[in-house]
Amino acid sequence: MLAAVSLLPVLLSPIPAMVDYPNHLARMYILSQSGSPDANPHYEVAWAFYPNLGMDLLVPQMARLISVESATRLFLLLSQLLIVSGALLLEWVRKGRVQLAGFAALAFLYCLPFSWGFVNFEFGLGLALGGIAVYLMLAEGPWPLRFAANLIFVAALYVAHFFSLGIYGATLGLFELSRIRQRQVAHPVAAARLGALALPALALFAIMHVTAGSVGSEGTSWFLGFKPVWPLRIMNGYNLTIAAATGLALTIALLLAARRGALRLDTAGIWLAVGFALLYLVIPSKLFGTSFVDLRVIPAAALILPAFCSLSLPNRAWRMAALAGISGIILLNLAVVLSVWLPYRADYASIIASFQKIDRGSRVLVGSTDDNGDPPFADLTSYPMYYAPTLAVHYAGAFVPNLFTEVGKQPVRPREAVRKISIPYGGPVPSGLLAAIATGQPTADIPPFVRTWYRDFDYLYLLGTPAANPLPYRLEVLETSERFVLYRIRRKS
Repeated sequence: MLAAVSLLPVLLSPIPAMVDYPNHLARMYILSQSGSPDANPHYEVAWAFYPNLGMDLLVPQMARLISVESATRLFLLLSQLLIVSGALLLEWVRKGRVQLAGFAALAFLYCLPFSWGFVNFEFGLGLALGGIAVYLMLAEGPWPLRFAANLIFVAALYVAHFFSLGIYGATLGLFELSRIRQRQVAHPVAAARLGALALPALALFAIMHVTAGSVGSEGTSWFLGFKPVWPLRIMNGYNLTIAAATGLALTIALLLAARRGALRLDTAGIWLAVGFALLYLVIPSKLFGTSFVDLRVIPAAALILPAFCSLSLPNRAWRMAALAGISGIILLNLAVVLSVWLPYRADYASIIASFQKIDRGSRVLVGSTDDNGDPPFADLTSYPMYYAPTLAVHYAGAFVPNLFTEVGKQPVRPREAVRKISIPYGGPVPSGLLAAIATGQPTADIPPFVRTWYRDFDYLYLLGTPAANPLPYRLEVLETSERFVLYRIRRKS
């Protein structure tokens, strides 16, 4: 019942209110319409041997049978089902029964990385859980069969998402190292197993660097001060109080159970727990241009470790109390998600209706009047609107500079005519900066794509609480909503 209820937000929301989701949906429209009379004139499709292409490959194929919007939502639903079923399968393979993994999967189904809209990672992590389960199932079987299964999953995970492949490799590597410690396998055999695990991935990386270059843009940032904070913010992206309360409650309950001997990790589980903790501490927050990499380790550990631990409660009363506690955490987080997602249905419908006031083929800039800060010190309540204007690439055949077009990640490119006013990844431009540029005020570090925005773009969406027109002589109000204002840009004052 908890699993069925946990799928309701996706089933009830035509466009799920996740930060990156509208941007992904816009890209799916471009890919699905490429080569057709409805193709967007400002973008081109350029496939290469990239990772992170899970939805880019699957959704356009599904869109041949159903609408692009439904196909994209079906991909998200499939990702959630893979997360839950993969966690269950892994625990069943390891322990011969299902006890904890399903509850862990549902508790983290709308955690911060997934609420942000990292859908390819979510899909890939679900695949990784299944791949780990299959490998453990074949651990004592013939090596050619184990190697073939590993090869298939490495290839699938590379295509789905680069870091899901990293989670898969780290988990199985730590598992094999634990077997050496337990003397279940000899050192030469263990070395051969580890080599066989790594060989397909190394071959794929070599091919990628020869044919397609790096994974995303260059850039590494650590943000070490955030690492103690993320575990208290991970459970819920939309309400920091609920996230901290549920995270603390779950952590305290697990620590008490471990102290009383009711919760035990087996030897492989100890290796995995220590390995995941070290990985979380040492991995950068931004790696290869991909943000929140360390944050993704937490739900991966939460989904994998239940298969390597046992919970023995003394009687039925304790079992019912534990069931009530974890069910309460799941339902509380779910209630927060529904309270955010359902109202956004009207907001998304409103902005889609506003696209009718945009001339087809126009250039659309996105700004913001609000600056509520970024996680982990601010929630995601207003963020699902940040990329909603990118849907104009479909509904108005428009160019929107914020569409995800990063080389090494997405197979969509802006055409030469608009490439100078495009950014591969980024949010809305602060309205104060736009006003300063338009009035000729000296401003340091102006992004190149907005230096002459009042000449390069035709329309402007200002997201956030509606306010007075900041540039009446330059901007003409076309549409006002609770979360945005649409302006036509006057080329001459």
